[in-house]
Amino acid sequence: MLKAKILFVGPCESGKTVLANFLTESSDVTEYSPTQGVRILEFENPHVTSNNKGTGCEFELWDCGGDAKFESCWPALMKDAHGVVIVFNADIPSHRKEMEMWYSCFVQQPSLQDTQCMLIAHHKPGSGDDKGSLSLSPPLNKLKLVHSNLEDDPEEIRMEFIKYLKSIINSMSESRDREEMSIMT
Repeated sequence: MLKAKILFVGPCESGKTVLANFLTESSDVTEYSPTQGVRILEFENPHVTSNNKGTGCEFELWDCGGDAKFESCWPALMKDAHGVVIVFNADIPSHRKEMEMWYSCFVQQPSLQDTQCMLIAHHKPGSGDDKGSLSLSPPLNKLKLVHSNLEDDPEEIRMEFIKYLKSIINSMSESRDREEMSIMT
């Protein structure tokens, strides 16, 4: 059984924990409390199997605190990560400015592929859902960008996250198959 480690990173108060709880069907958080360090949520998704072989997959979603005081912990969090989801509040201009730093630290430095990264522009309830006006500079504009609004269209983000998980598992499965073939030849 494949086990994938996915990091949820991004600025403070971007909605990482709310999204993590929703996507893993964990408990709801009713009031804001900053994540201290990291929270690890383990889950399975019946819609995601290994390379269409029907083999189940397990996931660890690491909900990482966005405060810079945890920066010294980031290398440990990144170890053996298979994917990174960068969550930001699209309504806060400073979050957009921080995006390149998160990308550099969690995707470029550990040499992950862009396909292993997804951006989520999270819109908090009542903020409006302005999907059209978000332009990102290179290299962020090459990444998969999904807008989330749990109030207006929660299933859209769930479906996009399942597609992302499938791509991560397919990549892991292909890598494992290549490794097995290299051993046999």
